[in-house]
Amino acid sequence: MAPAPASPSASSDSDSDSDSPSSSPSASFPAPPSPSGSLLGLAPVIPVVVLEDAADAVPLARALVAGGLPVVEVTLRTSAANEAIRAISAEVPEAVVGAGTVLTPAQAEEAVGAGARFLVSPGWTERLLESMLGCGVPALPGVSTASEVVALLERGVTEMKFFPAEAAGGVPYLKSLASPLPQARFCPTGGIDEARAPGYLALPNVGCVGGTWMLPGGALAARDWPRIQRLAEGAAALRA
Repeated sequence: MAPAPASPSASSDSDSDSDSPSSSPSASFPAPPSPSGSLLGLAPVIPVVVLEDAADAVPLARALVAGGLPVVEVTLRTSAANEAIRAISAEVPEAVVGAGTVLTPAQAEEAVGAGARFLVSPGWTERLLESMLGCGVPALPGVSTASEVVALLERGVTEMKFFPAEAAGGVPYLKSLASPLPQARFCPTGGIDEARAPGYLALPNVGCVGGTWMLPGGALAARDWPRIQRLAEGAAALRA
């Protein structure tokens, strides 16, 4: 995994190598990280997990890892989320577990305290971004417009969540960003299924996609871990 982004300095919001953006917009953007050393380069798909019962966290994570999907995003949408992150972190060391739907600085800190190795938000504010970047783990702040992408690039953030992917313009929109904003790399999430995923993964500015199709409600309810592993294997096989 790539090194955690640096915390913002006390005198600037920027997390880039320079103290402040230069007068030339393109010159102020840092080079993109190597895909091989990036969170976005660990697997083609990041499962987006919603757990009501933390007891399901470990067997679910083991099924996903066995299926070839080692990066697991546990969303902070339920009261069981942090307990689930803590359990996966302690008992499934081969998994890279992170927290999704991070909306507040407090949530970011609590998730990292529970063992989250990355943070994902559906959008960002200055306060939330500063907190996420200061937590010492990689962060994927959410964007849906070119202006939001440029604002993050100015702050040294080159890896982002594109959300809600399908509703925000999908493959055509991300394709249109690749030429003017080649520094930005994305994990599109929202409305993506197994059929749509290859179109995103074929884009030069997409490192992976987020999705839930390998986690059907019936399989989770039945604790059908072998089925989830098989679906994970299919997702892991998706390549551009």
